[in-house]
Amino acid sequence: MKASIAPATLDQAQEMGLRPEEFDQIKTILGRTPNFTEMCVYSVMWSEHCSYKNSIKWLKTLPKDGPHMLVKAGEENAGIVDIGDGLGCAFKIESHNHPSAIEPYQGAATGVGGINRDIFTMGARPIAQLNSLRFGDLSNPRTKWLLEGVVKGIGDYGNSFGVPIVGGELFFDSSYQVNPLVNAMSVGILEADKIISATASGPGNPVYIVGSSTGKDGIQGASFASKDITEESADDLPSVQVGDPFQEKLLLEASLELSTTTAVVGMQDMGAAGITCSTSEMSAAGEVGMEIHLDRVPLRQQDMEPFEILLSESQERMLVVVRKGQEEEVKAIFDKWDLHAEHIGEVTEGDQIRYYMHGELVGDVPGSTLVLGGGAPVYEREYKEPAWYAEAQAFDHTTVPVPSLDECVDIAHRMICLPNIASKRWVWEQYDSMVGTINRTTNRPSDAGVVSVRGTDKALALTVDCNARYVQADPEIGTAIAVAEAARNISCTGAVPSAITNCLNFGNPYNPEVYWQFVGAIQGMGRACRHLKTPVTGGNVSFYNQTAKPDGTAQAVFPTPTIGMVGVMEDRAHHTGLDFKEKGELIFQLGPSTDCIHASEYLASIVGIDKSPAPYFDLEAEGHLHACLQELAQKELAQASHDVADGGLFVTLLEMAMPRGLGFDLVSDDEVRLDAFLFGEGQGRAVVSLKDSDQDDFFDICGSHGLKPTLLGHVTKGKVVVDDKHFGFCEELRAYFDNALEEMLTDE
Repeated sequence: MKASIAPATLDQAQEMGLRPEEFDQIKTILGRTPNFTEMCVYSVMWSEHCSYKNSIKWLKTLPKDGPHMLVKAGEENAGIVDIGDGLGCAFKIESHNHPSAIEPYQGAATGVGGINRDIFTMGARPIAQLNSLRFGDLSNPRTKWLLEGVVKGIGDYGNSFGVPIVGGELFFDSSYQVNPLVNAMSVGILEADKIISATASGPGNPVYIVGSSTGKDGIQGASFASKDITEESADDLPSVQVGDPFQEKLLLEASLELSTTTAVVGMQDMGAAGITCSTSEMSAAGEVGMEIHLDRVPLRQQDMEPFEILLSESQERMLVVVRKGQEEEVKAIFDKWDLHAEHIGEVTEGDQIRYYMHGELVGDVPGSTLVLGGGAPVYEREYKEPAWYAEAQAFDHTTVPVPSLDECVDIAHRMICLPNIASKRWVWEQYDSMVGTINRTTNRPSDAGVVSVRGTDKALALTVDCNARYVQADPEIGTAIAVAEAARNISCTGAVPSAITNCLNFGNPYNPEVYWQFVGAIQGMGRACRHLKTPVTGGNVSFYNQTAKPDGTAQAVFPTPTIGMVGVMEDRAHHTGLDFKEKGELIFQLGPSTDCIHASEYLASIVGIDKSPAPYFDLEAEGHLHACLQELAQKELAQASHDVADGGLFVTLLEMAMPRGLGFDLVSDDEVRLDAFLFGEGQGRAVVSLKDSDQDDFFDICGSHGLKPTLLGHVTKGKVVVDDKHFGFCEELRAYFDNALEEMLTDE
């Protein structure tokens, strides 16, 4: 008997990630032992990466309803929000962590390609990309290799594909040493009444595979993403896909041209699990079946087995259900763009998906049993508070001596050279923020990337945010902070936050302490999203981000629930940047200064204390602050607006001063310890500068939102002063800030 149709064994099932009880469940579903090909299909579709079997119970508690929702979480490849003028914004963030740990260039590049396909398969043209990256100790040669490969992969793919990268974040911690995090976000625009669904319908309608040919790259990629990274993971290199951004550009244009016709019934990207995933998910969504002939799939390697064709994650491919009778129209479009468009099957009545190879039935499975929301397993995992959590909560900031003003000069200089604080110029200079934009993006430095919506006065404000140190300190509060900071960044520009997508990066879900982090993060996210009216449109769960040690233990990464957020700016003429404009502007802080140094970069990297509670946070006050920032921008009262975040107030002010080479003269608060005032990361604060003549209107608006602004000082010509102490000149400090990361990367 051929291996592809020979009965599968329990050993094979376990080797491919299925648990014994799951193998038994498959036998019950089929009424027989699955053959090897069928077992492969179930193994990828029931992997954590595709089924969310260990997370869906909690994900369903997140808010997904909102006044602007066109497509909600779980309904399609990406969520879509209504931005007015008959337009929708499709956006989503996903991880490509494990592939990037093994082959950083292709791992990151194909992550970018995959998330863009999720957007344009819905009929949306991608207009912007963002990314959130995490790496280990920068002094380690492997970290440098990973960082350089990931950044080059993102830059090469994005620049060649022609979509600008307008924002992102980069964070270093030893917990990510072996298992980096590479989260990519894509944002697109489409006409709200022309959304393409990833749903199959119409028995008799032909099914086409379009785009590139299929090879052996990426086989079992979904299962690979659902297990720990070990020293032997390099042996899994075939699980890393290989991308071609030029082919993807052709596929984009062909797909968008196809979307203007009546020929397309449904379309889905072939991402994780390839043909297996797209056929089963599209069938289940439409409550239909399919007959698929694998020997018709264009191959770039001969003698591929049926399971290899089904599981391949070769890039730049999509599955399209075509309206019967319009096949030639589809062929003509893809011929024009020099891409494959091969008829590989038909939609059928019923639930069965049947896979054939040269006329021989090699797989016969009920589609609904494969998918999330259908027959895929759903588990409720045990969770418990880690022992170290209580230790962290017991931290007393009064045990840390308060530095003198002179000592703070040295601390400030050291702070701005830390890899988590210093300029990420070395990274973003490799990205093209203007490619394909035709004046769509703004060059104005601001808290969020701002992208114009052509044909309107509107703009979109886009950001990705998560301080994983806060989440490690307290998962519930830390994740709520991530949502609030994303909304604060968008509000600083003058836009109104609309909705979020998330990328939930955690360790092994079977570890009760890891799962406790996950549950807390979901609860914090839900609380913040409900309060800020930013529903969750979807996203990605990435478990098993940890290092398996030889002694059998594992170290998980910091829990990292990355938040991608979109906001709408009704009139981009009111876009407020973060840069001071001229000497003499008054500098105000909105939100309270506190004695909080918890979980700050200062406490972790300068003082050397890595266990403390999450920073001060008041969700109720955040909403008032955001509304105030939005009104100040819309009435053009703020010359500059910037939230206080990583590095604290001193770093915030320096970031506002550097773009124009200005400085600031600052007076500290006698009631707050000096290190907390300058370097603490207590939440709910933003700094604005304004003209002296606008003070009355400024105080009126702040008062209407229940805020009492604090005068910090004024903008100088270039000198940086705190309490009459000279901290340096802006250009001198900027040289340190701009060059520190590159010097660390080139230091042998």
